[in-house]
Amino acid sequence: MVANSAIRNVVLVHGGFVDGSGWKAVYTRLVGEGYNVSVVQNPTLSLAGDVAATHQVIEAQDGPVVLVGHSYGGVVITEAGRHDSVAGLVYIAAFAPDKGESVNSLIADPPPGAPVPPILPPQDGFLFLDRERFAESFAGDLPLEEARFMADSQVPWGVDALGGAATEPAWRTKPSWYLVATDDRMIPPPAQRAMSERIGATTVEVPGSHSVYLSQPDAVVDLIRQASGG
Repeated sequence: MVANSAIRNVVLVHGGFVDGSGWKAVYTRLVGEGYNVSVVQNPTLSLAGDVAATHQVIEAQDGPVVLVGHSYGGVVITEAGRHDSVAGLVYIAAFAPDKGESVNSLIADPPPGAPVPPILPPQDGFLFLDRERFAESFAGDLPLEEARFMADSQVPWGVDALGGAATEPAWRTKPSWYLVATDDRMIPPPAQRAMSERIGATTVEVPGSHSVYLSQPDAVVDLIRQASGG
């Protein structure tokens, strides 16, 4: 169970192409340890809209919050984390932008030899991943049936969200933790390490794909536990 002095509230923020249901394994473990856990369902239409949705969930909590973001969710928590109730930030294979940076700018200059995410050209202002390449790029360590379901149930990711830039990053004033997924083919591990170092995060590395929160939920929970003081 969570120690009395630990932060009890955890808010989970998903990234692009997926929804909050992917946090189920992490949610179940945290609830089993006595945490109050809420999952944000980002519209992923714009960064401002996703920050607003996250603020709604934060404000429904009864005390300080550990705010957790995966992938594009890292941009959301970088903005939303300035909320007074947020005590710590946890980035799970996530973008951690500085002022003026967006997902669009952070992926513009990939490291040499890094795999290129199979993002299809925009359709009416929304992005999708190539269904045939989804498993290898996003979910390489998940059972193929699960990866196929994720590919076929993608959430359209708004181009405006991709271009949403950070203003005053919360990690400048809040303690941060970062989980690097060493087999990630969406956000190259060297880029993850560079962002983690830049924000001064307490960092762990875990062998896992971009879906590390699904394949390695215990590692994610352990990092959240550290951030909560539990």
